[in-house]
Amino acid sequence: MPNLDYHLLATLVFFVGTLVFVFLSIGIGRLVRPRVPTPDKNRIYECGEPTIGSAWVRYNIAFYMVALVFLVFDVETVFLFPVAKVYRWFVANGFGSVALLEIIGFVAILVIGLVYAWRFGNLDWAAPVSGGQPSQRSFKQGAGNDVIRSLEN
Repeated sequence: MPNLDYHLLATLVFFVGTLVFVFLSIGIGRLVRPRVPTPDKNRIYECGEPTIGSAWVRYNIAFYMVALVFLVFDVETVFLFPVAKVYRWFVANGFGSVALLEIIGFVAILVIGLVYAWRFGNLDWAAPVSGGQPSQRSFKQGAGNDVIRSLEN
């Protein structure tokens, strides 16, 4: 069995080789490609359509909140798969009830967070922004109000 120094050296060689490959590829590309800047090449490309207005668009905070809730539950699913895989081992060794309680506790904490977000309207698409245009939508109350007010001003 190789010792630890061999594994560290192999990792270091792999890391250095990767860095050399990346910088060598960038350098060769920079030397080989032609540089002919024209107004057409320097123009902003927006999916084949002519650019209209500013590229800086304010996104509704509701997109952020829904994405955050999705991400939390997506990560929860990733953590539950390994636990479900080894749950049979816990049952076979007499720790089934402890493992089940931990799983239930983990899911309960996340469900409480979802209920909290739902109760305070953080997932509500139909609440209008106060003082804004009717087409803009946001939350009527909850933790996101300070962020919304700072974006409106």
